[in-house]
Amino acid sequence: MKKDTRKVLKKVWHFIWEDNSVWSWIVNVILAFVLIKFIVYPGLGFVLATTHPIVAVVSESMEHHGMGFDDWWKANGAWYESNGITKSQFSEFLLKNGFNKGDIMILRGKEPDNIRPGDVIVFRDSRPDPIIHRVVKKWAGKEGMFFETKGDNNQAPIKGPLLDETNIHENQIIGTAIIRVPLLGYIKIWFVEMLRFAGVIQ
Repeated sequence: MKKDTRKVLKKVWHFIWEDNSVWSWIVNVILAFVLIKFIVYPGLGFVLATTHPIVAVVSESMEHHGMGFDDWWKANGAWYESNGITKSQFSEFLLKNGFNKGDIMILRGKEPDNIRPGDVIVFRDSRPDPIIHRVVKKWAGKEGMFFETKGDNNQAPIKGPLLDETNIHENQIIGTAIIRVPLLGYIKIWFVEMLRFAGVIQ
């Protein structure tokens, strides 16, 4: 019985790691997906104290279009200065040069009291996808902490039926961005676009 089990395990091991057939590749992709979704991703979420430890950036709202900080500030700094954020303060912010569509962001959970203007947060609103923008204001209310955010590439905070980033409650926050990995998020973006093209999702 033990010999039969060993033979089966050896065949399975060879099929997964050494066989170059199409079926072996398919099984490897499935195993990688299961490993990432059910072990790696939840494990990272536990360590970083957030339900979404890794997110892909799917919009251009935080892009600086390759401009250096000084040039970007000349073009965009007026709004921040009129809202109490100086160039010196902004220059000390994490991710002060923004980030691009297609980047991957590593998040960690953070107590609302410890979130400050300049932090980049991911939060939920009425849109299906979470939003990742920079905190520009913070205040305490009767029901907890509230925040206002703005995309670095946007003229002003968005206030509309699907997204109101002028009054974000602490319970809407998923996490704060701590690390940027350039371009890797395009894998997810392309995969989602293919599913949309195929009619699998809308």
